[in-house]
Amino acid sequence: MRLRLDLAYDGTGFRGWARQPELRTVQGTLEAAISRILGGEAQLVVAGRTDAGVHASGQVAHLDLTEAQQRRLAASRAGTPEALAARLNGVLGQYPDIAVHRTAVAAPGFDARFSAVWRRYEYRIADRVAGYDPLERHRTTTVNARLDEQAMDAAARSLIGLHDFAAYCKWREGATTIRTLLDFGWRRDDRGILIAQVKADAFCHSMVRALVGACAAVGEGKLDVEDVADIRDEGVRTPDVKVLAARGLTLTEVGYPADELLESRAEQTRAVRRLDED
Repeated sequence: MRLRLDLAYDGTGFRGWARQPELRTVQGTLEAAISRILGGEAQLVVAGRTDAGVHASGQVAHLDLTEAQQRRLAASRAGTPEALAARLNGVLGQYPDIAVHRTAVAAPGFDARFSAVWRRYEYRIADRVAGYDPLERHRTTTVNARLDEQAMDAAARSLIGLHDFAAYCKWREGATTIRTLLDFGWRRDDRGILIAQVKADAFCHSMVRALVGACAAVGEGKLDVEDVADIRDEGVRTPDVKVLAARGLTLTEVGYPADELLESRAEQTRAVRRLDED
């Protein structure tokens, strides 16, 4: 039985998503809670492996249950896959930094990672317009300057499309840096916080934080609007683009195709990833 889990977490106290020996991670914490309820080993597969300090409000994972775990679930206080979410939240404790919003039997062919067709992130910056708010310090980056949001938005939108984003990615041997950036733009909320919405089929390591860093440089006048696309096309990382802090970044949503297309999408994505690894 494969379960789909929809969850959120405050990444401040975690060393990222992925399980690491002797370090507190989202995956390790959640798998320990699952094993406490169902016994045996739990191994989650996630849509997006977030870095240390990065948050999520719309993360998706899947979990394959053994027959023994299915029997234990049926006999537990949870009783059903749908009720497992509440049981997990109870085990995680009062005011935990992880919340499981939903658990359910996954649709046939569903793979949290490979079936996804896009991911959406939000990035928040408080500049001199908004000012520093200590209550926002865990999810908002502070920039000690007045940023031009219109120039930032123009720069962001110039990057949309299918491109090689090597200049905005942390290099990893054998991995492609070609991505389709589906949407990227900036706005201010009612309090003056600058908010970026960034959507792509997938992201390279540190890509979002480098993209927003480039836009922040434009907002400060350190780069021209046209420079961000020129840097992308040159394909070389530059010290002019800073990777902004993890605290401002939140994974907000993961998109999947219709149920009947889940398996074919997963197969297509796996084939591309295998090519990347060759």
